[in-house]
Amino acid sequence: MAEAAITKISQTRIPSISTIASSNISLSDEEVVRRVLAGETALFEVIMRRYNQRLYRAARSITRNDSQAEDIMQAAYVRAYEHLHQFAARAPFGAWITRIAVNEALGRFRETRRYAEIDAIGDFSDSAGFETKGDRMDRFASPAPDPEQAAASSEASRLLETLIEALPGGNRSVFVLRDVEGMTTAEVSHTLGITEENVKVRLHRARAALRNGLAAYASRETRHVFAFHAIRCDRIVRNVLERILTAAN
Repeated sequence: MAEAAITKISQTRIPSISTIASSNISLSDEEVVRRVLAGETALFEVIMRRYNQRLYRAARSITRNDSQAEDIMQAAYVRAYEHLHQFAARAPFGAWITRIAVNEALGRFRETRRYAEIDAIGDFSDSAGFETKGDRMDRFASPAPDPEQAAASSEASRLLETLIEALPGGNRSVFVLRDVEGMTTAEVSHTLGITEENVKVRLHRARAALRNGLAAYASRETRHVFAFHAIRCDRIVRNVLERILTAAN
């Protein structure tokens, strides 16, 4: 089935990506599957655009790596296409294709972990304390954060600064001295002229306020995490279609 569909689409001109997606946006998953199985292979793009965000988040939640997540998505889509005839509609199509991505991600995660364990086994020293395995370059990696890490750290710092600024004055002073500056409770008590018990109460209230502020921020921003933007969506669609057509030649 799949080979016949690929052959048919390879013999015709593929419509533009935006035209396919926009003109078939109202189709149900089942209808798209039925038509793809009937030979309208280009309609598989509708599936990809519909589930890119979900599959990306699912894959990344396991790998915690952007590039691996994209590789997994492409592999999952190709596998789903090749086995589309096995979809029996006993569960929603979205669950079916997401499971394919999850299985792909888990497989790669296990493989990566296995190699990591092999590397760990090989890292040992002889009785004189010298490593019997060659020096690994990652041991000499710069401790400085990369630009992405620096940007994330900067954003987190700005958020914390905003939340700290919003604390009541007495609580803010205690928090900054105790948690930011690392002073002891006794030192903060002496510096601010308040009892140690008061320091503890104010510190507790400050920490609780910051936790609540961070929780509120996370709740507002949850819908935006691991966003899979249009440019990346286009790249996934293009790469998968190219792989499908290449397999037919």
